Amino acid sequence: MVVEALEAGHRLAAPEIGDLLIGSGDKKLLSRAAWIERLGIALKSVTIFPDNPRKTPPLPSVQGAVILFDIETGAPSAVIDGGLVTKWKTVADSLLGAKLLARREPKTLLVCGAGTVAANLIEAYPMVFPSITTVLVWNRTQQRAEDLAASFAGKFAGKGPSVNAAPDLASAVSEADIVATATMASEPFLKGEWLKPGAHVDLIGAYTPQMREADDAVLTRGEIFVDSRKTTIGHIGEIQIPLDHGTITKDDIRGEFHDLVAGKAGRSSDQAITVFKNGGGAHLDLMVAKLIAKVMAAAS
Repeated sequence: MVVEALEAGHRLAAPEIGDLLIGSGDKKLLSRAAWIERLGIALKSVTIFPDNPRKTPPLPSVQGAVILFDIETGAPSAVIDGGLVTKWKTVADSLLGAKLLARREPKTLLVCGAGTVAANLIEAYPMVFPSITTVLVWNRTQQRAEDLAASFAGKFAGKGPSVNAAPDLASAVSEADIVATATMASEPFLKGEWLKPGAHVDLIGAYTPQMREADDAVLTRGEIFVDSRKTTIGHIGEIQIPLDHGTITKDDIRGEFHDLVAGKAGRSSDQAITVFKNGGGAHLDLMVAKLIAKVMAAAS
């Protein structure tokens, strides 16, 4: 349902969006606004405190809220938990990218990271791709990968994939049809030389101008796509640092969701490696928040 809402939203007029990122060290406040004609207006403000899950008791690393405004009157119409919107937006963003770019019937999914987003990906990817039979989990801290994999024991009730920790990243990448990265890494850890022909790379974690998860070879070997040029170029290191260094050019970004949904862009062949940057702009928060408000209104 959420993937379909994002797909439908990208058939509407192009959004007007604006971002503000401030903070201290690795603690950030991210505010994102979006306006889409015939849909609505939204402002999402969230704090990102990476150490929160390690506190006693643990706290979410991302906390905040989304305010919806009526497109006709400008009046506030709903306040929705930011974590709920972010959860569904982040996963659906990646799933729509994979639906439009990955090869049909992938068998092996590799998830890099062991946090909440990683867990959501493990649960959601097989719903869109029931062909997935194996999920591998890699994390810098091996025990966290093992704990996350173990938490899925029995969850798929024998009808879903096996979920196992991957001790060696290079080997896991070489096996994967889809590689999804959901970490807080600042320096690249995913190497393009490891990717097999036809693989799809789903880059999620990097969200600041200094952060990257993939090395230059991932981008130069792959066909690059983004959810939105406006929220990735100039904003996220995964794309902007290689642009600044001349490793890639803006012309190497072959399309965004509006192009992909309209059928104007896509992978060139089954052997091509596709690279999708999940930037998660406020227009996506707006689409998801509107869906949540609609569902809640229908249930009340």
